[in-house]
Amino acid sequence: QVQLVESGGGLVQAGGSLRLSCAASGLTFGRTFSSYVMGWFRQAPGKERDFVAAIGWSRGSTYYADSVKGRFTITRDNAKNTVYLQMNQLEPEDTAVYYCALDGTATAAMVYSRAYAMDYWGKGTLVTVSS
Repeated sequence: QVQLVESGGGLVQAGGSLRLSCAASGLTFGRTFSSYVMGWFRQAPGKERDFVAAIGWSRGSTYYADSVKGRFTITRDNAKNTVYLQMNQLEPEDTAVYYCALDGTATAAMVYSRAYAMDYWGKGTLVTVSS
């Protein structure tokens, strides 16, 4: 059974930075982590879950929501089965529970539309940005 575990959330002042990590385990035998598309999503209180960023297979093409472009960076370390989200210049509007997700068939370009349709999800990590 695939498991995704996020870490790195917390409380930070506006303008600060955080780095989220998401470690994957239990992947299908014979299929490596590098063959899965990974995404980060977030859900603020009372709002729908929104796409944040996605990263493709081993070559790692990346996509971002307009609201985070230039401030957030998604990367992956296939040797560690881990995806990261470096978040800089944080704003109070970035406050949300952040979820990582994995998909075995989508392309990275498709992830923005899959806020409720990725194959596997982590339980989320809370990011709170104070003003």
